[in-house]
Amino acid sequence: MLFDIIGDIHGCFQEFVELTKKLGYKWDEGFPVHPQKRKLVFVGDLTDRGPESIKMMEMVYTLVIEKNSAFYVPGNHCDKLYRFFLGRNVQIKHGLETTVAEYNNLSEKEKTKVRSHFMKLFEQAPLYLELDDGKLVVAHAGIRQDYIGKTGNKVKTFVLYGDITGETNPDGTPVRRDWAKHYKGDAWIVYGHTPVEKPRQINKTWNIDTGCVFGGMLTALRYPEMETVSVPSTMPKVPEKFRQFD
Repeated sequence: MLFDIIGDIHGCFQEFVELTKKLGYKWDEGFPVHPQKRKLVFVGDLTDRGPESIKMMEMVYTLVIEKNSAFYVPGNHCDKLYRFFLGRNVQIKHGLETTVAEYNNLSEKEKTKVRSHFMKLFEQAPLYLELDDGKLVVAHAGIRQDYIGKTGNKVKTFVLYGDITGETNPDGTPVRRDWAKHYKGDAWIVYGHTPVEKPRQINKTWNIDTGCVFGGMLTALRYPEMETVSVPSTMPKVPEKFRQFD
């Protein structure tokens, strides 16, 4: 199979359209279709902060659930939105407020449809994907080698939030260890979650969250070619949101 794995979109629908066109997808039917039957893979965090979260999650629902032409794994923002739709007491901040504002502007009928679609997408999604006979693993914030093939709370926390220390940064985000630096596995791990200025390849890992919603780029990794393709963001640059590695 041929895959195009896309980093964190966060409601940047316009950039998603531009990126898929650059990757060779046609939009004649109102959604992206590749002439060589390549499949899109989403690393999660479809919503929050950007301008068109509802449109983005509806598009992914169409591709994954209705057309069976793409794969999706959830991110931490997806997990929080799901809990919001369940009626749990989640804090409407760190980007969720933008998605909730869009949602609250919908009619009751549209709200019911959007909520139902997203919950189905989320509930049917695997925590992480093992593709190409296990040679490729797609996980929102990454995954440790010894966690591959496992589930459970520790694995879920790692996949959604990364290798967190329990401490927090000044902006309220969790402090994360650089797990990729120590990865020694044979499978390629493709992930997002931590915004970087350009795609980061270390050991057999790729971080393709290039901070589109913070004014960076939206990036895809073509597999098995292992080539990255990016389009620039239309959002204002927020330099402090990008992680610098030694």
